[in-house]
Amino acid sequence: MNFREKIKDYKRIVIKIGTTSLTHQNGKINLQAIENLAWVLTDIRNQGKEVILVSSGAIAVGSERLSLSERPRDIIGKQVASAVGQGVLMQIYEGFFSRYNQKIAQILLTKDVFDNDITRENAQNTLFRLLEMGVIPVVNENDTISTDELQGFSDNDSLSAYVCNLVKGDILIILSDIDGMYTKDPNKYDDAKIISEITKIDDAIEDSAKGSNSALGTGGMKTKVTSAKMVNEEGADMVIASGKDASVLFKILKGENIGTLFVANRG
Repeated sequence: MNFREKIKDYKRIVIKIGTTSLTHQNGKINLQAIENLAWVLTDIRNQGKEVILVSSGAIAVGSERLSLSERPRDIIGKQVASAVGQGVLMQIYEGFFSRYNQKIAQILLTKDVFDNDITRENAQNTLFRLLEMGVIPVVNENDTISTDELQGFSDNDSLSAYVCNLVKGDILIILSDIDGMYTKDPNKYDDAKIISEITKIDDAIEDSAKGSNSALGTGGMKTKVTSAKMVNEEGADMVIASGKDASVLFKILKGENIGTLFVANRG
């Protein structure tokens, strides 16, 4: 069975992009990458698909705006950087998306929104109405409120899985600093090969994820596999691919063999 072929017909697409895909190696914002992302997502919308973007980057942007020498590691420092950076990041997104006449909206969420029936339904209704109106929601965690693991997500990989399930997405695409899941750690083994498709997340896959290098972002391969498991159980596929060039989304949505596809449980 060609699982990739089905992706061509998917309508509701959730895309998560990590901080490393939005910044240069020196930590400063990569404006060219963000403009390219805006163009790609707008063109996907123009194809008649619905798009939700889960975007990291607020803390990195805030750190730059505050002229910090490095990304804060303490909770309050992260909250302050996020408070400054979130507005700047949305301003940048608005500037680029408006060039292509694409409307966007900011959605800030905390984990307790999903734990409460009323707030979860409110968030869901808002997202559905935005999609009906042709808007691309830009979702991030509300870092100024989320102060610990009970209130917050471990990272935006987890948030994107929650969002995908909330909106009943067809596919979650995680664009990251890694281009898929490998048979071994590619930084240690020359014979490591990328796994094209995973139809079942078993103990072997989970054990492999724990040991693999997920290097540069805050979200490791372990959280990505956990996210895949979450969305697969709700009937959505998930793809992990490199976020170096957002144009890769066109290839993924055409069913090309890019990254690692985690196939949904549709039994």
